[in-house]
Amino acid sequence: MPAAGDAARGRPAPDQPAVSQRAGGSRTPRTTSDDANPTGRAKAAGRRRAVGREVVTPHGEARYALEVPAAYAGTLLVLGHGAGGDVDAADLVAVRAAVLAAGGAVAMVTQPYRVAGRRAPAPAKQLDVAWLAVLAELRRRVPVTTLVVGGRSSGARVACRTAVEAGADRILALAFPLHPPGRPETSRAAELDTGLPTLVVNGDRDAFGVPEPTATVLVEVLPGETHALSKHPAAVAAAAAAFVIPV
Repeated sequence: MPAAGDAARGRPAPDQPAVSQRAGGSRTPRTTSDDANPTGRAKAAGRRRAVGREVVTPHGEARYALEVPAAYAGTLLVLGHGAGGDVDAADLVAVRAAVLAAGGAVAMVTQPYRVAGRRAPAPAKQLDVAWLAVLAELRRRVPVTTLVVGGRSSGARVACRTAVEAGADRILALAFPLHPPGRPETSRAAELDTGLPTLVVNGDRDAFGVPEPTATVLVEVLPGETHALSKHPAAVAAAAAAFVIPV
């Protein structure tokens, strides 16, 4: 809880991002010396505390939490959430931990509609525009040599649709929803056809279906897993980390 004095003086609470006010009332993140050098404190702490920031997009404020490990060598993984979920889903949390341990930086992105407290997802075009705005901000915050974009379910679809425009190197698609449940004729397989190396991790009991592998799309099917990928998140994380940061 922020101290009463902080609130009265208009200062942000200790765990909230510092923001500056733009003309017209829009808020944008204010860069601090720590933001400008995201690996600075990590050398002393082993892994820096997540830097949370809001990003003004054409469709509302998105939010990201960025963590950069001491061993960071330029690989950034950016993950988005499912349609009605958050970035605390079991598979996303497990992948985040595994990639950080392997030396990659990780940013967890919350779409504007979820920041605003809504569960019903925004239209695809709005999701894509907001996602690209966050990616652009992340590139300004941390040096990136390899960009891996991804997420679970709806977040995976967003990552696929925008990967080429974002200049991504690889795509990580968790629980990619190949079709709506019970409607296999409505395939979304074309969204995976980006030409970029892509890893799909799905459960064999996923009601949304399982994509077929292609020349650029590797499909890892986990026995007993449903769309949630919550039974064995360690298996999801192991496959993801090996793809994001190859040995």
